[in-house]
Amino acid sequence: APGFHRSGKLNPAASSNPALCPACASEPPPPHFPALMACVQSSWPVLGDSSPAWAFDVPPLDDFTPGDEFSWRVIKENKQTSSYFLSLSFQIQVIEDDKAKCNEPFTTGVRGQAPPLVTTNFQVKDQGNASPRFIRCTAYNMPCTADMAKQSQVPLAAVIKPLATLPPDETPPYLVDHGETGPIRCNRCKAYMCPYMQFIEGGRRFQCGFCSCVTEVPPHYFQHLDHTGKRVDCYDRPELSLGSYEFLATVDYCKNNKLPQPPAFIFLIDVSYNAVKSGMVSIVCQELKTLLDYLPRENPDMDSVVRVGFVTYNKVLHFYNVKGSLAQPQMLVVSDVSDMFVPLLDGFLVNVNDSRLVIESLLDQIPEMFADTRETETVFGPVIQAGLEALKAADCAGKLFVFHTSLPIAEAPGKLKNREDKKLIGTDKEKSLFQPQASFYNSLAKDCVAQGCCVDLFLFPNQYVDVATLGVVPVSTGGSVYKYTYFQAQSDQERFLNDLRRDIQKPVGFDAVMRVRTSTGIRATDFFGSFFMSNTTDVELAGLDCDKAITVEFKHDDKLSEETGALMQCAVLYTSCSGQRRLRIHNMAVNCCSQLADLYRNCETDTIINFFSKYAFRGILNNPTKAVRDTLVNQCAQILACYRKNCASPSSAGQLILPECMKLLPVYLNCVLKSDVLLPGADVSLDDRAYLRQLISCMDVAETHVFFYPRLLPLTKLESGSLPVAVRDSEERLSKGGVYLLETGLHLFLWVGASAQQELLLNIFGTQSFSQIDPTSLPVLENPFSQRLREIIESFRAQRSRYMKLMVVKQEDRAELIFRHFLVEDKSASGGASYVDFLCHMHKEIRQLLS
Repeated sequence: APGFHRSGKLNPAASSNPALCPACASEPPPPHFPALMACVQSSWPVLGDSSPAWAFDVPPLDDFTPGDEFSWRVIKENKQTSSYFLSLSFQIQVIEDDKAKCNEPFTTGVRGQAPPLVTTNFQVKDQGNASPRFIRCTAYNMPCTADMAKQSQVPLAAVIKPLATLPPDETPPYLVDHGETGPIRCNRCKAYMCPYMQFIEGGRRFQCGFCSCVTEVPPHYFQHLDHTGKRVDCYDRPELSLGSYEFLATVDYCKNNKLPQPPAFIFLIDVSYNAVKSGMVSIVCQELKTLLDYLPRENPDMDSVVRVGFVTYNKVLHFYNVKGSLAQPQMLVVSDVSDMFVPLLDGFLVNVNDSRLVIESLLDQIPEMFADTRETETVFGPVIQAGLEALKAADCAGKLFVFHTSLPIAEAPGKLKNREDKKLIGTDKEKSLFQPQASFYNSLAKDCVAQGCCVDLFLFPNQYVDVATLGVVPVSTGGSVYKYTYFQAQSDQERFLNDLRRDIQKPVGFDAVMRVRTSTGIRATDFFGSFFMSNTTDVELAGLDCDKAITVEFKHDDKLSEETGALMQCAVLYTSCSGQRRLRIHNMAVNCCSQLADLYRNCETDTIINFFSKYAFRGILNNPTKAVRDTLVNQCAQILACYRKNCASPSSAGQLILPECMKLLPVYLNCVLKSDVLLPGADVSLDDRAYLRQLISCMDVAETHVFFYPRLLPLTKLESGSLPVAVRDSEERLSKGGVYLLETGLHLFLWVGASAQQELLLNIFGTQSFSQIDPTSLPVLENPFSQRLREIIESFRAQRSRYMKLMVVKQEDRAELIFRHFLVEDKSASGGASYVDFLCHMHKEIRQLLS
């Protein structure tokens, strides 16, 4: 490549002349290190190294601290004569290379095969292991021993999304009905029948792949074996040939040995002064009239069997009788909130079609009834208690949709005080701000889980509401928290209504229990997500929807064998939205290795980052944020130092060598370290941090990927059928003459350069003048460019679980500060290192470990 010999030495012309660039021998030299890197990167992407790694020479960094200006002079004064190169992010290249490799469906039949990246579009064919849409692992080749795992420090974890929605071209899991006898299981470990069970003695018995116990095959399940030892009906039975499938559960799998009732949805609406004034109450009531026709159902041609109920509240609670035989809805008020009860049974939970006119009348009347309210105080604990008691009385599971505006300071159980204290940020006491201020909500959450009562909370705060405490019940019950700070009907209605529509319609299971079984040698030891655990093995979820992921960490309790690999089976027992009790099974087999090089060849960085972020965000409940950040840096340095010491070819200490599949670990880790949760700017509220901490705890790998490293697309040319190639998240990648779309999974930004081409502005905004652009909206224009841009925006929104509001940002406008916050490769306003600086810091840490 121009400027470098294969050995990685400097271009001779440049080494004898300090005025020339060492990469291309041109002058003048770039004044700042990143510019030099851009030059080097364009001409020389990889240093030859026989091991599967990327190697980079950097100056000795003994006197270097992150934040120093890495100038040309620093490099030139260095005595080292080999290539001065830092691994500036090849993030875009890695993603594009993976897309180029993936030109046929990913088949899951090969054990230990790492799937394409989450950024790649691909089709999955289930051939015996669960699709990566259901399970992704940090390592597809696990170390055989605990010592080897400890030496590498690579976390062994799986991110499981049990009810994930599949694309239209993939078959959802088959439902298997074994009749009254129920699913076939291992006698000892209770693992469910799956492709890892070995049939023996002519098919009369089977040996469990998890615990090796031999179990009799029931007569009704018997089938002969072929010449290879497989059952002749193997490919006719999903449980013998597929990685994911469902069993219809028998009455033995039901609470109190009784088949469940269909679930119920209860809507609890805050009608205090703030809620009415902001327009929230009327928007909710108006929308519910339409949404009640879209309650979840399994058969689109049938009516939903989900029943509904309505409550409004401020300091007291108002229950509504909406029985179909009534001419008008009836209100019953419960003012003694210290001892909550449901004042009516008949007529509170109803079928929508039976009571449509009464419900519509109620939803029309609620905004009028409270239009002139002066009541500003609210309760919160009794609201959830009311919904819970209603579900108990109806003997069913269900979901509460709570629309709430303010800190519950009214006298009642669960009353809270304002404890926001900026002076505690960065101190040892900061952790207390993320913990709930009252134990009341923990015990309430436990009661909700026992009943299968899931809580979704929609918050509309104008000031501190203590999300850390109000979020306890939603997070513990498998629910969601949505937050619309300073809600204004005109600007925020679109986002709120789209979130509400999706939340009500999405596939959901109730009263769920998840257990992860593993083969001998490893076991599940830790779990991250939105759930409750009353013992060490069962993950209890009052509700489990298609967006929720649970991250599971594994530890060794014995040696693993390279020959048999390691197996895991995730079984989720749940009640479907039609009231059917089911078991969803996901199986995964990975390889095992005795060589560290094999481990480092089969890791997935995106999943490792998902695990690290959840581990860190839970860590701040008990540790100072600085200690949590330091722990993360140290563990990643150990991972990379172990690779350098044991797997890479011998080379100079000045070289930073990264494994091929971890070359993006530093760039992504830096994004986690400088996230608002771990390193907040002065403008980030405590509620925002608590909200993000809870939100990320149940994200899947695709969501954490785009959250920590947003997608930045240049919009100069738009072709139908393909997206523009993304650029790195750095200000130096933005051209004044361009327009860029940035996606974070929660927000969308359209950044417009001050010198953007007139034709571009005309196509997008209908004006040629930069000063005449209206930043409040994106006009709908009848030209191919505008149509394609809106298609891209809609396709991005369809991929995410939350509706992303689009914000138009003009260069040098005040709103640009918010946009810049997401340019994660640059130094952040809160003091987070730029990627270059962090890589230098990381290299220094690795060298210290090696020496």
